[in-house]
Amino acid sequence: MAEAPEQFSGRPGSQPFNEGSGVNSVTEIYVSTDVEADGPIPGPHSMLSLASVAYRAGGAEPGNPKSVLATFTANLEILPGSAPDARTTAWWQGHSEAWQACRRDTREPSAVMDEYLKWLKALPGRPVFLGFPASWDFMWVYWYLVRFTGERPFREHALDVRSYAMGMRQVSFHETARSYLPKRWFDAGLPHTHVALDDALEQGALFCNMLAENRRKSCSCVFRTSAIHGGRKPDG
Repeated sequence: MAEAPEQFSGRPGSQPFNEGSGVNSVTEIYVSTDVEADGPIPGPHSMLSLASVAYRAGGAEPGNPKSVLATFTANLEILPGSAPDARTTAWWQGHSEAWQACRRDTREPSAVMDEYLKWLKALPGRPVFLGFPASWDFMWVYWYLVRFTGERPFREHALDVRSYAMGMRQVSFHETARSYLPKRWFDAGLPHTHVALDDALEQGALFCNMLAENRRKSCSCVFRTSAIHGGRKPDG
């Protein structure tokens, strides 16, 4: 099920419109995506549920860190000839509500991915895949898009929330699990439930809050540097 986004003409990866006059000022739309599956890799196993939330990140203002432009969610039929992984099946047995949610109203993968591609192309900017972790979700989405549409709307690019947190906090990758991250980065009322749309909403909001805080720090650093140099840009 897709919520229609604002329209623009052009393909993802092109430059539909600019904010400002700079050549590189194309609006980036952060497509927070969560996948639920019945195994570790696509092909031998199947993607069960796909959800994406298109976020536009705000500026450095604390009151406007993000806005949701559109959502997409669908449950998929299993691939012919595939089989569930035993360990993944055992994991699902401990998450019965999420399992039931991802098995409702399943549709053919080809129809879902065609609709998903159209949804991505209609976003008002360049789509940037966002995942937590990106390596897992991007693998599934990339494979299914190429297999069923022959197109690569994200190219080979994916933004990982944990890697971004590692850079912001200057900590080890181990210390970027959700339990280590500051509570202020999480929006109240957006739980992590293993239902694809819930998780896509939660991790997208998390990233946009992190991005806004990072931008505020950058603005503060620029202001302090400018003050030190008497309003002049430092040499170099």
